[in-house]
Parts: sequence; structure tokens; C-alpha cells
Amino acid sequence: MKIYVDIYIMFALYVDSMLIIGVNMAEIDRLKKQLSKNSEMKDLSLAKQILSMRISKNRSEGILNLS
Repeated sequence: MKIYVDIYIMFALYVDSMLIIGVNMAEIDRLKKQLSKNSEMKDLSLAKQILSMRISKNRSEGILNLS
């Protein structure tokens, strides 16, 4: 029996700012590795702000806020 898992990654790019969002960290790391083969990248860890928007999250409630 095969078990299929839904994997999704959201990838936002604007000029030189990039944001990658997903539920599977291994897949996110794989994407970052693929992207870094073609472009110079810097991983700034967890995002707190992008394009003048603050990012906050509440994992227990599953809430992601942009302000």
C-alpha cells in the first residue's frame, strides 16, 4: 500500500526578496538547495518581515498574520 502526502510550497519573489512557506521542512530545504545552484542566495532563517509587512504566527491556532 502506498501512502500519498499532500506537499505544497508557496514561493513569493519580488526583485531581490524571497519568501518560501510550506509545511514540510525537508521539501523547503530541497527547494532552497535547487535554487542556490542557479543563483546566489542568503538564508535569513525565519521571516519576521518582508516588503515592509510584519509576519506573526500562532502555531497552536494555525494563524499567520501579515500587517
